[in-house]
Amino acid sequence: MARIDATMDAMKSFFSGALLFALALLPSVASAQRGSSVYIEDRMNQLQQTVTMLTGQVEQLQYQNQQLKQQLEKMQTDYDFRLDQIEKGKGGGPRPPGPAPTAPPPPAHGPTASAAPPAGGAQGEQLYHDAFKLLQDGDYAGAERAFKSFVQSNPRHPLAGNAQYWLGETYYARREYQQAMVAFAEGYKVYKTSPKGPDNLLKLGITLAVLNKKQEACAVFQRFNQDYPHATDLQKRRIDQERQKNGCG
Repeated sequence: MARIDATMDAMKSFFSGALLFALALLPSVASAQRGSSVYIEDRMNQLQQTVTMLTGQVEQLQYQNQQLKQQLEKMQTDYDFRLDQIEKGKGGGPRPPGPAPTAPPPPAHGPTASAAPPAGGAQGEQLYHDAFKLLQDGDYAGAERAFKSFVQSNPRHPLAGNAQYWLGETYYARREYQQAMVAFAEGYKVYKTSPKGPDNLLKLGITLAVLNKKQEACAVFQRFNQDYPHATDLQKRRIDQERQKNGCG
């Protein structure tokens, strides 16, 4: 487990450095190309998209690391149990099963019971990773279909909030801002407490601003600090930048 943690720390350090490098390029690009607002806007969008994708890769690695830790902890528990049984002269048979796990309660305002049956476990995770791979490859239409299918089939999966956010990104990357707004709003409403809850709200505000809904965007930015006081420094800086950019009071 220590080796896994060390590997993850190295990966996170690499991606953190890449994130900071991409962010550092934003002002230099703007100053170097001050005469072309269209070029600047496109270039900034490309860099922001790079940052977003790197963040997604870090999240996938963190999730996989968590799953590996859980598997190792279970193996260690089973090993300790069998060793204890051997010491007591009862043999080393398999550990008796515990009580059957209960299904988690549905999220507030979440999908109803009429949703499609989940493709849980490893199958559900594979569907998510396949969808993210399509997004990485620039197949936004394919990623849209895959993420939408994942959320509909796995509304209570731990990665459902992430999938809803990336669904919004498939629209935003293609400048389909109306659909992106709906997707991010749904992600905030249904998966408010998920790891991607803050990102859904942040990107909802950015999308509203792009749609020239400045007043609604400022209201979203104002709400961010109330709903997510423990957001990351990067998210808080982005909120401050967007507030200034859109003239929010």
